[in-house]
Amino acid sequence: MTPTVSPRPQGGDLIKRHRLSTRVWHWASAVLMTVMLMSGLMIFNAHPRLYWGSYGANPDPAWLEIGARGEDGYLRVGQRKFATSGVLGISAGPGTRPARRAFPAWATLPAFDGLSEARRWHLSFAWPFVVGTLAFGIWSILNGHVRRVLLPHLWELSPRHIWCQIRDHTLLRRPCPEAACTYNVLQKLVYLGVSGGLIPLMALSGLAMSPWMNAVAPWLLDLFGGRQSARSVHFIAAFLLLAFVGVHLAMMVAAGPVNELRSMITGWFRLPREKQK
Repeated sequence: MTPTVSPRPQGGDLIKRHRLSTRVWHWASAVLMTVMLMSGLMIFNAHPRLYWGSYGANPDPAWLEIGARGEDGYLRVGQRKFATSGVLGISAGPGTRPARRAFPAWATLPAFDGLSEARRWHLSFAWPFVVGTLAFGIWSILNGHVRRVLLPHLWELSPRHIWCQIRDHTLLRRPCPEAACTYNVLQKLVYLGVSGGLIPLMALSGLAMSPWMNAVAPWLLDLFGGRQSARSVHFIAAFLLLAFVGVHLAMMVAAGPVNELRSMITGWFRLPREKQK
């Protein structure tokens, strides 16, 4: 594949968009996060309630609960209750009878009850994810990737510019070839927020639930206000990360999945052609 060289980027040109390190960590983290999410859902199934503070026993007030009453599954958030039969609370079991479980078998690892196995999966993949994220972050700072690609310019942070980007994304407007050479301000802010805020929050809240870490650094548990609060924060952070992935995939499809996938596999991205007026 030979890139088209021109003094000014033109629609249809091939440009080098992603470094090898970015592409490798993108696909590695996708695998790691998938395993951690699925095993984490199985861990949650063992006690499908979330609390704040020092609470955590069944009679204590939970702010979130997934369960079943009779043959009806439900999700309760605060005082609001939602019917979720067939997906949450009640779903297809290994036999002919429905299973009473928070998350369905297709979403968990292992598929059916196995708390100890789920914990092994979760911890075995969590450490490579945390260490890999830290190493990639440090490498990205040292090689200038964060400065060149992710840090927004001051003019990009103006409310007018941000609003224009939101409007263009909502209307699915294609960027001009020159603008498509790099990330827009919304992408920069989201990627910085996820990598610099959401992922560290998820890692720290996970560590706060570890008895070993409680002995080594008890201040971490105090920082989150107790193990159950850390568990709630960990759950919320995980689903915010899942929401980010969902939006990321939706935008990839809207922008052209073949071109976007090729850029994350080979590094080469074909600039969109401008619409003929």
